[in-house]
Amino acid sequence: MSANDAPRAQQPSATYDSAFLKACRREPVPHTPVWFMRQAGRSLPEYRKVREGVPMLESCMRPELVTEITLQPVRRHNVDAAIYFSDIVVPLKAIGIDLDIKPGVGPVVERPIRSREDLAQLRNLTPEDVSYVTEAIGLLTRELGATPLIGFAGAPFTLASYLVEGGPSRTYENAKAMMYGDPELWADLLDRLAGITAAFLKVQIEAGASAVQLFDSWAGALAPVDYRRSVLPASAKVFEAVAGYGVPRIHFGVGTGELLPLMGEAGADVVGVDWRVPMDEAARRVGPGKALQGNLDPTVLFAPTEAVEAKTQEVLDAAAGLEGHVFNLGHGVMPATDPDALTRLVEYVHTRTAR
Repeated sequence: MSANDAPRAQQPSATYDSAFLKACRREPVPHTPVWFMRQAGRSLPEYRKVREGVPMLESCMRPELVTEITLQPVRRHNVDAAIYFSDIVVPLKAIGIDLDIKPGVGPVVERPIRSREDLAQLRNLTPEDVSYVTEAIGLLTRELGATPLIGFAGAPFTLASYLVEGGPSRTYENAKAMMYGDPELWADLLDRLAGITAAFLKVQIEAGASAVQLFDSWAGALAPVDYRRSVLPASAKVFEAVAGYGVPRIHFGVGTGELLPLMGEAGADVVGVDWRVPMDEAARRVGPGKALQGNLDPTVLFAPTEAVEAKTQEVLDAAAGLEGHVFNLGHGVMPATDPDALTRLVEYVHTRTAR
């Protein structure tokens, strides 16, 4: 079932007619909707203030703090959707994986998964494991009203890479060695992670999220043949597991220009595009029947306003013929970005695309 096929009754009534959800469903919109990956984060002084002295994972488990951080960019920038404040490793932490997010490094796993015996670390996720997510989304949806909330999770490949490598990597040598050298173990690892990820997304949707995004941040490290054989089945399992809810499903990865057709094939309603591929070319690669999301280079925001507007217009022009377009950056907001530049960007897109 796609978002277009879902009965209207399945949608949260307050957000159903929002520009964001209309664009995801490839329906006419009053303006091109805008939101930014990492819009709730280090670029905002109010974020740094409320996070002061609070470790990252702890901040993801405090419902009132999650609510405040998620709302901050909505108040400041007038974006068309909120993105739930969390981290892709939260469900792994919730099932007992010994990991921490170290400042300046990222997630670090104490006991990397390297053997079949290590798979025992991965038990099923239950709603009780992440009760703070349900509570936070309840608080958020009451505050947001007609503004949709996007839930999210890390895709099985990216989570597997963290688990096998033990932390961030530029080469993924351990993960790829398992993928090539022990494909059965690799498939079982991704299948377990697909179940955990699907359960995490279900919790968010049932709590009130209006859409979900699957982040496959590291998928750009793969050749298409490896993605199809060793990654796509697990991502497809996640999308299929939440299809019956009828909420739009977004799929995003970095450096995935060569994978765009396959990422669309995995089952998303909306395919995210990074800044390396123009939107019209991305539409050709993905094929009909999908909305697209993207794709201004995040570094453009460090240029003068006139340059930002010129580059933004290039994106809008390339997206002019799309069935549905959600404006976003081609990756997350960078920490040193001027928040006012983001506010001006939202206003520019809204004004230029007003119908």
